[in-house]
Amino acid sequence: MVRRRFTNRRVRPEQPNINHNIKAPQVRLIDHENENRGVMDTRDAVSIAEEVGLDLVVVSEGKDTPVAKILDYGKHQYQQKKRQKQSSKPTMKEVKLRPNVDDSDYDIRIERATKWLDKGNHVKFQIRLRGREHQHRDRARELLERIVQDLNDVAKVQSLDTRALIVQLVPES
Repeated sequence: MVRRRFTNRRVRPEQPNINHNIKAPQVRLIDHENENRGVMDTRDAVSIAEEVGLDLVVVSEGKDTPVAKILDYGKHQYQQKKRQKQSSKPTMKEVKLRPNVDDSDYDIRIERATKWLDKGNHVKFQIRLRGREHQHRDRARELLERIVQDLNDVAKVQSLDTRALIVQLVPES
């Protein structure tokens, strides 16, 4: 019987092109004051960055020489993540109501929906009927119209389905 040995090899993520991980012999340097210093040796650029107390980060891979900038790498990563979150598509928030909702509960839901719409999210209101409430569908339709009316200044109606008692609202641009 032949035994096979399985090795537990971890795949390491690719190291970012900062400081001593830059493989190019020369870089086009932009210093911490956004001034172009021209093409210079990578070692010299790293030493300049260390003198200032910042990192040398490759911002763009060029054909001949990569463009490197002296900046705070942690702050740079934070700003990139923040930009990614802002550019992501809006999410759909859902609010479920009953036709005989109390005024205070209704106001809280409208307030919450207004905040979501201000942040750029879409909001879907759904009115659920149970039991004898099905006999009073007109009250549920009136509630849908009231929701649309109350959120008219911050949102516009994307779709309104009075049969399924659903309204989808999107932020007004």
